[in-house]
Amino acid sequence: MILKKDISKLKIHFVGIGGIGISGLAKYLKAQGAQISGSDITDNNATKYLRTLGVPITIPHNKDAINNQDLIIHSAIIKPDNIELVEAQKQEILILSRKEALEFILCNKRVFSVCGAHGKSTTSAMLSAIFPEFGAIIGADTKEYGSNVREIESQSIVFEADESDKSFLNSNPYCAIVTNAEPEHMENYGHNLEIFYGAYRQFLQSASVRCINAEDPFLASLELEACKLFPSKDIFNITYALKDDEPCTRFELKDLGEFEVWGFGEHTAINASLAILSAKTEREIEEIRKNLAHFKGIKKRFDILQKGRLTIIDDYAHHPTEIKATLESVKIYSDLKSKNKIIAIWQPHKYSRLLDNLEGFQKCFEKYCDELIILPVYRAGESEISFDMEKNFGHYRPIFARRLKKVGETIELIYEDKIIKTIDEGILIGLGAGDITYQLRGEK
Repeated sequence: MILKKDISKLKIHFVGIGGIGISGLAKYLKAQGAQISGSDITDNNATKYLRTLGVPITIPHNKDAINNQDLIIHSAIIKPDNIELVEAQKQEILILSRKEALEFILCNKRVFSVCGAHGKSTTSAMLSAIFPEFGAIIGADTKEYGSNVREIESQSIVFEADESDKSFLNSNPYCAIVTNAEPEHMENYGHNLEIFYGAYRQFLQSASVRCINAEDPFLASLELEACKLFPSKDIFNITYALKDDEPCTRFELKDLGEFEVWGFGEHTAINASLAILSAKTEREIEEIRKNLAHFKGIKKRFDILQKGRLTIIDDYAHHPTEIKATLESVKIYSDLKSKNKIIAIWQPHKYSRLLDNLEGFQKCFEKYCDELIILPVYRAGESEISFDMEKNFGHYRPIFARRLKKVGETIELIYEDKIIKTIDEGILIGLGAGDITYQLRGEK
């Protein structure tokens, strides 16, 4: 059977190889020795990079790309009638979704699997910095090595596990690290909290070693043997500084001494502490302390795009809890830089998330946002619905814009194809998981 073969001996074709999740698997499997090919609708940075590694890429999809490979792996957005999937069926080649493929890819690996509603990408990248000899597959590009994948052959791997589609249950965790278990993506759990929490329980029970944020209400209720972090009492003396003009958090953890990590905020100290504690049985504390300094942040998480009269920061935060934590970090940065005005540009991500968390969104901008600009909801494949943003967010006196445009070192707000405002000073923070990241960079 194909799935019992050594991965390094397989020919694997990826349909939708340009996506961050699929390209990550392709890069990782190539490093393990597999013969990789792929296809997508259009070229992007991921496909261009894979070509430099010698991976043949077919643009657009074409049935001729299927030529007796051992296995086809496709992204979630690929439909069953895709021309390549149809051809693979004719050739009787095994077809797996990314979610299904994870179990096969990770089944013989020693996996440090990180999941949670918030902070999993950052925690994964920090853990990857601590273990430089491990492979890694993360949901965002880490600035340490400029990729979401550390492409080395290794029995051990740091893996960012995704709870949104239950695929974390296929990650074969040796060590399960859970940052929090706040309900999210409930549409994939039938809006049933028992099923949702049951999946987290199953994930943790499947691991040999566990490390959890024990102040999360659900995680605190579990009677499982685990390394437990109690942030309110285990993390203390948190201070913030600019080190070479970059954000730096220093904190003391339990009786392990002081640590220093890139970024700002209590959530940064919590993420780093979970990484440290999960690594403690594998590494000496001094080595952990030294290696953690290699973490330089990840793309789209407090990503400082521009410094100067106008500082521009891009952040993936798209949930009220994340937005509140990000704005707290911006406030720290503002105080250290002696800049007074914080301008938030928010692109709501999905109508379902907006409606499910409306009360949280209505409150999360209250404390640290001097001016709020709201862009249209990024639908992410959902149908448009009628929703009165002005009524629900009018208490902030926001500016509503259709899009933004980067011009030199300024940001122009556009509405009805007219410039309604130019922002040229202060700290501007972009918030959202849609295309706001490309607008801020002047790429769209």
